[in-house]
Amino acid sequence: MSNLSRRQLLIFLGAATGAAAIAPFATQEASALGLSFLGRGRVTPLRLPHLLPAYAGNLSYLPSSATTGTFGTFDQPLTSYQIFDDVVVSPEFERYVIIGWGDRVFPNPDDYFGYNCDWTGYRPISGTQDGYLFVNHEYVSFPISLGSPEAPASLINANPRPQTSYPLVVSGTPAAPGTSLEAAGVSQLLRWGEFQYNQGGSVVRITRNASGRFQPILDPNNRRYHGLSGLAINRERTDLRPDGTPYSAITSWGSASHQQGDNEYLVGTGPAIEVFKISSDGLANRIIGTAFNCSGGYTPWGTVLTAEENFQGSPGAFFVGVQENVLPNGTQTGYSVGSSPTVTDTLSGQTFLNYTTGTFFGQVGEKYGWMVEIDPADRSFRGRKHTWLGRFRHENITMRTQPGRRLVAYMGDDRRSGHTWKYVSKGTLPLRVRFRSDSAYRDACSALLTDGQLYVARFDAPATQGGSSGTGRWVALALNTPVAPIAPSILSEVERAERPDGIANSNCRLRLPRRSGVAGQTVSGGVFDATLANEATVLPSYLTYGGTITSRPVVLGDYYPTLGAALVDAYPAANLIGGTPGARPEDLEVNPNNPSEVFVAYTDGAPGGDGYPDSRIFVVGKYTTAVTETQQSGGLYKIVETSGDGTGLDFVWERFEQAGESGSLEGGGFANVDNLAFDPQGNLWGVTDMTTSAHNGFNLTYSGAALTPGQTAIVHDTNNTGTASNLIGTFGNNWLFYVPLTGSSAGLVTPFAYGPPRCEITGPTFVGDTLIVAVQHPSEDSPMNGDPNAGGAAGSVLTRDIQMLDLAGGLYTQTRTLLRGSNWPSNIATTDGGLDLPNGPARPTVIGLRRKPLG
Repeated sequence: MSNLSRRQLLIFLGAATGAAAIAPFATQEASALGLSFLGRGRVTPLRLPHLLPAYAGNLSYLPSSATTGTFGTFDQPLTSYQIFDDVVVSPEFERYVIIGWGDRVFPNPDDYFGYNCDWTGYRPISGTQDGYLFVNHEYVSFPISLGSPEAPASLINANPRPQTSYPLVVSGTPAAPGTSLEAAGVSQLLRWGEFQYNQGGSVVRITRNASGRFQPILDPNNRRYHGLSGLAINRERTDLRPDGTPYSAITSWGSASHQQGDNEYLVGTGPAIEVFKISSDGLANRIIGTAFNCSGGYTPWGTVLTAEENFQGSPGAFFVGVQENVLPNGTQTGYSVGSSPTVTDTLSGQTFLNYTTGTFFGQVGEKYGWMVEIDPADRSFRGRKHTWLGRFRHENITMRTQPGRRLVAYMGDDRRSGHTWKYVSKGTLPLRVRFRSDSAYRDACSALLTDGQLYVARFDAPATQGGSSGTGRWVALALNTPVAPIAPSILSEVERAERPDGIANSNCRLRLPRRSGVAGQTVSGGVFDATLANEATVLPSYLTYGGTITSRPVVLGDYYPTLGAALVDAYPAANLIGGTPGARPEDLEVNPNNPSEVFVAYTDGAPGGDGYPDSRIFVVGKYTTAVTETQQSGGLYKIVETSGDGTGLDFVWERFEQAGESGSLEGGGFANVDNLAFDPQGNLWGVTDMTTSAHNGFNLTYSGAALTPGQTAIVHDTNNTGTASNLIGTFGNNWLFYVPLTGSSAGLVTPFAYGPPRCEITGPTFVGDTLIVAVQHPSEDSPMNGDPNAGGAAGSVLTRDIQMLDLAGGLYTQTRTLLRGSNWPSNIATTDGGLDLPNGPARPTVIGLRRKPLG
């Protein structure tokens, strides 16, 4: 949105019309406090490594250290740039730590705040200035431990091994600082259990201290939700793990009190309860834990919805997870087990079961991948997994909630070729909003999520090839919906037309439910890939159910015996009925000034193992070798409902801004936009989610990706075609921006902050004069700076030569200096929540941003 015309802005924002919506409670509270985050003072844009139109002729701020810098009109290419290990913000603002991984603020002193903070939500406490902070914990990654499933093989097999942060942060760990957990002989039970415990969510009461900053305090409602919540119910089971161990014996994972299985299990609602009744765990509608929690959303009745995203797990790839593939009846195809039953750690000599955590603890796959409702203010409210909202890799949820109308919710499936979804309740919201502590009102509203209809978006192609707008319709995920998959040849037609070689990336994979007798398959369950190479025979077979149904149209119910089974397998089911494969839809937000408009952040259009986005709608690659060719790293879109209350089946879609460098065709000056949020003044905020391995041209190697003399980390050459994902390294670290929607700067991407090396900034939540965000995975997949065991020729400091585009599409080279890993926030001052330890452990952390106090 860096170079919008006024007309583009008006088209994108639309008219502020429509019935008033019930505002999320955090927004209500901000308005009630009479406070605003940006205020009326100056906000100087932060100068990032790359150029943006917002800098042209305008004052910006070039950091010269983490907390100091220079004001100037830095609107020319910078041939050198230094990135600091900190959250660097616009100079009129400050950053401070609210709470971080390992902090103990719970009634049970053994409980601690989880890892990889993501979405944040705020629930005010009536009659006080306090509130409950809800934080998601998405996944675990190095340097929590070298046994983390995402640690690259070059790290796992290195000798000596670098320091891990787990024994430096969490007390009571058998491993001494500098010793890997594997080398210390920590059991798989303890490691796998702690990985599961470090996911999920945390509820923590926060209050303002004398200086006005938020800080956590002890409260009886403070509590953890994690991947093994309710593990005690395993004692009732009669089934066996693949190695013969009774699951009834697996009710704890260590000796500490937080490692003893409890009865805080969750439950399901909606049609998939019938699937859970036949699950192999024998636990019916009781569910052990919630994990893989990415983003989420508020409800106007005071609860939060936390999204289970990357729940899929398989040995050799992502061990902390469960089975994604299911049988036609909706139950998992089996526990995930590696090709060899055990694996041996090369340094410690320990042998481990080659299982996912789901297999290890007996978590059946069909019970994960849902939207989960939690009441932060009421620990007696048992977490609910709402199955009417579908099972897929949920990123977030946003709601249109108007009194007396049906509830409408929008969601995205964050995978390559994931779908865009809408849910419409059967019942209507009450005409009056009641007091938030009214549990009967809460439960009545929550029931709206237990009966309704789920729809998947089908985008029609634009009228002209390459066009940026079109129409669409919502297709019901219902047993009577006709089977009508979009052919790979149609999905890929724009890429094949644009590329000189005329091919489509990944052969345009469309994933459909596998059924015996269909497309020559001999087994049922899981997915089957229709491609350009086989569609001529595969699609007719799916349209006739292998030739057995020719007298009528084949419908979804021919592939699934129950609606619950279809909801469990929502992603391939949606492909089957013609849902449009998307470009990783992450955040969706309803425009608070016009609820008929839904903003969508599509993070990445690159195809992959999961499938192929529709190239008629999304840019799926860099099609030619031209340095100014359009780049594929996602974009901002808008869906406009044509029905007055959003419950209709027709919509209009618009591609508002394509990602990519501002000097590229259509480039908006950002890459991989993720979470979106509106502040109370109506500004649109966004964060980026660039893949860690591509930051600053730093590919994933233990040596720190040392460059040979004369080698440039990123170049715009003939190798940068296809997905061209390394081009996102031009943007540096992940960053936070806002877009004014009115005034002289309307439509300009305005950089506000960037995070420490190899992190992601997530979960923006506005509470009065404070913006709460999470800093996720600083130092991910990289040794911490100052680690004596880190090794590698590059050391801690990296210098990268990066070829970049100026605003006119010309090339220049920038020498960029940065640290290989991170020590944040241990390295910042204790007055801001750090430890004053330059080489201390990196920690995922929730922080507050606000204007610096006067004086």
